[in-house]
Amino acid sequence: MKPLVDAANEDMTVERTWLAALCLSRFFFNLIYMAYAAALPTLTREWAMTASEAGFVQTCFFTGFAVSLFFTSWFSDRIGAKRVFLVFCWLSALASLAFALYARSYTEALWLYALVGVSQGGTYIPAIMLVSQKLPSERRGGGVGWILASMSAGYVGSISLSTGFTATRGYEAAFLVCAAGSVLGALFGTSAANRSVNVVSDHVETTRAWTYLFRDRRSFVLTIGYIGHSWELFGVWAWAPAFLIATLGEQFSLGAVGLGMTIAIVLHLSGFFSSFSMGRASDRFGRRMVLFVMAALGTACSFGFGWSGGLPATLLLLFAALYGFAAIGDSAVLSTAMTESVPQDMLGRALAVRSILGIGIGALAPFAFGSVLDMFEAGAGWGWAFVVLGLGGTAATVCAVVLPDDE
Repeated sequence: MKPLVDAANEDMTVERTWLAALCLSRFFFNLIYMAYAAALPTLTREWAMTASEAGFVQTCFFTGFAVSLFFTSWFSDRIGAKRVFLVFCWLSALASLAFALYARSYTEALWLYALVGVSQGGTYIPAIMLVSQKLPSERRGGGVGWILASMSAGYVGSISLSTGFTATRGYEAAFLVCAAGSVLGALFGTSAANRSVNVVSDHVETTRAWTYLFRDRRSFVLTIGYIGHSWELFGVWAWAPAFLIATLGEQFSLGAVGLGMTIAIVLHLSGFFSSFSMGRASDRFGRRMVLFVMAALGTACSFGFGWSGGLPATLLLLFAALYGFAAIGDSAVLSTAMTESVPQDMLGRALAVRSILGIGIGALAPFAFGSVLDMFEAGAGWGWAFVVLGLGGTAATVCAVVLPDDE
C-alpha cells in the first residue's frame, strides 16, 4: 500500500507544480492588462482624449481579445490547446513590448493595444482548456479558480506598477516595465505547456458548436450569463481605477504611488480571493447557487458605486473591494460550468462562440461608459455610467435564476 500512497503523493506534487507554472504565466501576462487603465488620467491629458476616445482604446483591446478567443479556441480543437498556447505566449510578449515602445498617441494606441488584446486572448482559453484536460472534475473548479486568481494578482501588480511608474518616471516607463512581465509569462507558459499533453479533437464542424449552444438550454443560459458578466466586468476594469483616482486623488495622503497601490489591492486582490474561493465553493455547493449570489451582488454594486463618491475614503475603498470581489466572482464558475455542459470534442469551438458573443459585446462597455460620462457633469456622469454596467449584471442574475440545476 505504501508505494501506491507515495505514487499518489508524487502525482499530486507534479500536478501542483504544473498548475503553479501555468498560474505564474497568467500572472505575468496580466501585468500589461491594466497598464492603460491605471495610466488613464495621465494619458487622457497628455494625448488630449475625450472620455469616449479613452474608452474606445480599451474597447479596441477587448475587441481584439474577443476575436482572438474565437479563432484560437477553434484552433485549440483542431491542432491542440498546447500548441496554440505556446505560439501565443511569445506573440503576447512581442505585442506587449511593441505597445510599450511605440504607443505615444491616441491613434497609435488604438491599433497597438488592439494587437495586445489579440495576443492576450490566445493564451486565455487554451490555458482553461489545459486545466480542463488535465484535472479531474472534483478539482477542476478549483484549478480554473486558481488560474483566474493568478490573473487577478496580475491586475494588482499591473495597476501598482503602472500608477507608480507613471507618477515617478512617466507612462512610457510604466508600459515598458509591465511589458517585461509578458516575457516572463512566456517563459513560465512554455514550461507548463511542455509538461502538458496536446489533445486534438475529432473534426466536428463549427456550426455544431453554434447549434449546440442554442439548442441546449444549460449552455445557452450560461452563454447569455457570460455576456452580461463580461459587460459589467470589462466596464469595471476599464473605469473603476479612474473613478477612484478622480474621487480620492486630493484627499489621499500617500500620494499617487500609494493611491495606485491601494486601488490595485482593493479592486483586484479581492478578485484574487474571489476567483479561487468561488471556484472551490462551486465544487462544493453547486455552480448555480454561486452564480446567482455573485451576479446579484455585482449588480447591486454597479447600481450604487458611481453614486458613492461622497463617502469617506475608507468606506469607498471597502465598497470598491466588495465590487471587485463580486464582479469577477462568477467568472471561474461560468467557465467551469461551460466545460461540463459541452461535449469535449467541441469544447474549444463552443468556447470560441461564447467568447465572440460575450467578450465581443462586453468590449463595447468601456466605450458606452465613456459616452455616458461625456453626456453628464462629473458627479451624475459617474453614477449613470456605472448603472449602465449594472444592466449586464442584471442579465447575469436572471440567467443564474433560470439555469437548470447541476447535473
